[in-house]
Amino acid sequence: MSTGVNVQVLADPAGRLIWASPALPGARLDAGAAAEPGIGKALGAAGVTAFADSAYHGAGPTIRAPHRRLRRDPNTHLFTRRELSAGQRAANQAHSAVRAPGERANAQLKTWRVLRKIRSSPSAASILVNAVQTMILNS
Repeated sequence: MSTGVNVQVLADPAGRLIWASPALPGARLDAGAAAEPGIGKALGAAGVTAFADSAYHGAGPTIRAPHRRLRRDPNTHLFTRRELSAGQRAANQAHSAVRAPGERANAQLKTWRVLRKIRSSPSAASILVNAVQTMILNS
């Protein structure tokens, strides 16, 4: 059976690729995909804070995600829309500015057609990801 894959990427503040995880099944949620190789623990041990998108809420204390609207009312447990405060919106804008260069590393990987078209097992995809990562890091 073929499937898409989920690859976690770490980049430096200039947007250069530092590390790419082994490929995981594409259905894996980002926070879980970050936990599997121990990204949060490794960042914590190194004293490094990472900035990620809102899919990484709960991925660990060293992975910062932007504020998001509560999707469930804590009292009624019904879905509801709550607006962010002005301070939360400002914090999210600053967060996006810090994250933007890191998105360059994702873009670098996605420029490789072989990675955009992967429909194989995660173990086979990991070999391709490692090869492309090596080419990027050595260029």
